[in-house]
Amino acid sequence: MIRIALIGSTGSVGRQVLDVVRSHKENFSISALVCGSDRAALARQAAEFSPRFALCAADGAPMPEDLFSECDVAFIAAGGFVGLSYTLAAVGKGKKVALANKESLVCGGEIVMKRAAETGAEIVPVDSEHSAIFQALSFRRDTPFSEIVLTASGGPFLRLTEEEMKRVTPQDALRHPNWKMGPKITVDSATMLNKGYEVIEAKWLYGAGFERIRAVVHPESVVHSIVCFEDGAAIAQLGYPDMRLPIQLALTYPARLPCCPQLDFARLGALHFERLPEEKFPCFGLALQAGKAGGTCPTILNGAAETAVHAFLGGSITFPQIADTIKDALDRIPREEAEGYDVLAAADRKARKTAERFLYAK
Repeated sequence: MIRIALIGSTGSVGRQVLDVVRSHKENFSISALVCGSDRAALARQAAEFSPRFALCAADGAPMPEDLFSECDVAFIAAGGFVGLSYTLAAVGKGKKVALANKESLVCGGEIVMKRAAETGAEIVPVDSEHSAIFQALSFRRDTPFSEIVLTASGGPFLRLTEEEMKRVTPQDALRHPNWKMGPKITVDSATMLNKGYEVIEAKWLYGAGFERIRAVVHPESVVHSIVCFEDGAAIAQLGYPDMRLPIQLALTYPARLPCCPQLDFARLGALHFERLPEEKFPCFGLALQAGKAGGTCPTILNGAAETAVHAFLGGSITFPQIADTIKDALDRIPREEAEGYDVLAAADRKARKTAERFLYAK
């Protein structure tokens, strides 16, 4: 029986984790549930799964010291910078961490990976792209390779002109062609910021320089990523776009349990790949810029992005102004060394304030 402490239980990924648990009750149990603010959903989940802990972060109570004490896997599904504190707490306990929170490695990759090496904590990727890479590397993050190729669907705006981009609405951005996700990550997919985050994650997960990581557009979202090797071979992981597979595999690998339908190759049709048009999606380039600069720059990137996406979803700014807000924060805030969580938290606060001034000073 695998005991799971689920952080972010009421969000999109968290709900799918619980779907997996329901499907295999003989394999999984829930030791802790933590949500952001949806107390009613948390109460329903707690009644069903009977965890020792059921906490709502909005209540302001500090994280219990023994939150992860009775779990085999800490599943970090909370979105945003807030997820980093839970990741560090779980890693500090030497736990296996199923990581669906991108910001933990985007903002805190240096300190997370260093702490994991010290405690023996295992970081298992949950993103479909990084799960695909993990599978192609035979579930070993130290397998030699020559290049990682991350695939991007292109989102809903791949074929739009620059002028058309200015007129898109939040409702347009939330209509992802292939995936069902939470609002923030869906908008990040539409701006391609999400793909830039995944490049930064790949650097930390697989010890690869940015020159060995690239992204291509793959509109069908069937090939979830590709690993290339020195002999010219390339290994890809394929499947229908369904997060349940990488969620379940993060809990059970190398064992595989029944989960998703098999691909019907006879009916699948052609699969297409094309260059990612960076000139159309400046958030992708800004993410690479911040990732290469390192230090607190990725935290500044993320704090400004979270603020800008919130404003866009609220109808306060246009879609292209998300990138403008991020660029302004990266230009204005000096880089510092990422010496610890407190430094990153201060950079996050500074980025949000800078973004708010940029957005609302007009």
